Amino acid sequence: MRIHHSLLLSIAFLTTSTTGFSLLPRKASFQSITGTSTSTFKDTTTSSTLVAGENRFVTELKAIATPSSNDEKELDVEAIGKYAMSAGVEMVLLTLFLRMLDFGMSPERGMGELPLPAITAIFYALSLKSRVFNPLNNQRPDLKKASTEDKPSKGFGDRIMPKWTPPGVFFPILWIFINAPLRAYSTTLIYEVNGHVLCDPTILCLMLHLTMGDIWNTINNTERRLGASVTGVATVWTSVWYAIYRYYEVDPLAGKLLGLTGVWITIAAALVTNTWTLNLVNEKLDSLLPLKAVGSESITKFSFEDEK
Repeated sequence: MRIHHSLLLSIAFLTTSTTGFSLLPRKASFQSITGTSTSTFKDTTTSSTLVAGENRFVTELKAIATPSSNDEKELDVEAIGKYAMSAGVEMVLLTLFLRMLDFGMSPERGMGELPLPAITAIFYALSLKSRVFNPLNNQRPDLKKASTEDKPSKGFGDRIMPKWTPPGVFFPILWIFINAPLRAYSTTLIYEVNGHVLCDPTILCLMLHLTMGDIWNTINNTERRLGASVTGVATVWTSVWYAIYRYYEVDPLAGKLLGLTGVWITIAAALVTNTWTLNLVNEKLDSLLPLKAVGSESITKFSFEDEK
């Protein structure tokens, strides 16, 4: 009974908020400028019309809109180190968490196994809140804040999004009612097949995918590194399809169900890549590696560090 009570508390903690891998569209859209610009100047004796060509007008507009920053950039080695360290920490903590649950349910300790719905609930909670095991600051976009304030919030309204971006309300619905249940149920099927073991190599493949997603959220939403976000989402895409392959080896139905989430990750990766091409930095594509101004501090912070 003690292990059951502790698990209910764990699930309640993990599901205090429901957010996941997020791609949110702009709050406001940009209007394209076409045609020619015509300006008319008149005085008391004569009037003249000056017509500026479209190319010249657009060039001047870009010069005004593009921030003039000639700061030299260098590779943000600290950021890369923190990404790797946070991945290791999250995987270790997730492994220990699942191992402790296995230990608590071992027959040698005289403890009964959790019912299958409880197992499904655990993996549902992990699908939505795995980031509690990650030391990085991976705050998700604040949809309420972005809709009530004029200035954009991190990850929402702070970049040009492709025209085919789904509406913002689509993403929480997808993660709460489709992706998370598919992950949870497919993992429960693996649990049934492998002899009721939670800390299983196949299940840990999904934990690796969740870890990659949490780091990607930091890069994309918190740090807004659009180029490095493309590299990050590539690791998310690779890890989910590897997990799908491993699930399918153990139980074909579990692999097919998890494969549906892989379809969405593929669409999301295309959306991230398209967004990267639309948001140029000084008329160039943002670097695929994390950069920082020479001599400046890294913007990558652990959750316990103060942001300056």
